[in-house]
Amino acid sequence: MPGEYLLLMAACVAITLPLEFVLGARVYRRPRRLLLAVLPLLLIFSVWDAVAIARGHWDYSPAHTTGWLLPFAVPVEEVVFFIVIPLCGLLTFEAVGRMLGRRAPAAPAAPSAPTSSAPPSRSRNVPSLPEFREQGHVSGAKDGGTGVGDA
Repeated sequence: MPGEYLLLMAACVAITLPLEFVLGARVYRRPRRLLLAVLPLLLIFSVWDAVAIARGHWDYSPAHTTGWLLPFAVPVEEVVFFIVIPLCGLLTFEAVGRMLGRRAPAAPAAPSAPTSSAPPSRSRNVPSLPEFREQGHVSGAKDGGTGVGDA
């Protein structure tokens, strides 16, 4: 069926779309980062495809593609592939990170003036240096040691 390849790419986007809006992957909400992640792959693999097609290493079935060719005989579906597959990978990576707690949710906008004198809270449960020292992980010259290898 002509256009089958494009339909497959559309299905990939549709299947991973809930990762953005339901699980909060935040890939579409950061277009600059998305562009920086996808553009190098798009350029490198488009050149790769153009060379492979020109050398006769591979071709694309007209039974499954639209027949629309870009410069250097690269099918439009192949360029769409180079955008969609990394996009789906990023969505999956970010969503899994959120689900495992490795990615913090988007921070709310900071108020224009501080509302309290308390220090800002950390987004991760990382102890401060004094807390870290109290737990015995770091020794220092302050307690009479050299700070190196004291235990």
